Amino acid sequence: MHFPRRGPDRITVTRAHRLLQDGTAVLIDVREADEFRAGHAPGALHLPLSRWGDGTADSPVPPPDPSAAHLVLICRSGNRSRQAAEVLAAQGIAAVDVVGGMRDWAAEGLPVQDARGADGVVI
Repeated sequence: MHFPRRGPDRITVTRAHRLLQDGTAVLIDVREADEFRAGHAPGALHLPLSRWGDGTADSPVPPPDPSAAHLVLICRSGNRSRQAAEVLAAQGIAAVDVVGGMRDWAAEGLPVQDARGADGVVI
């Protein structure tokens, strides 16, 4: 019998926010620069998936922060962050992605800031 391969774990925006508040996670936003500048979660690192290359060992994929218990990936809706988590998993790096992405983050009333630190929007 063949079972489908299980991908990286996914978490809710509420769980991601809680991990960030606890200081046990690093949040990596994999959206493009214009999306990130318009609105992102405070403290998120910006590493666009489009710059990760093809995901091979020679590609520049961000290393995990050894002080963080969780590496959390986010995008607008959850598609790109899921792809990013799979790239990292293929390299032996554990990461989770956020279901619903920044759209759900903003819909839950969680903080979103623009490039200047003012209230941001998700585009």
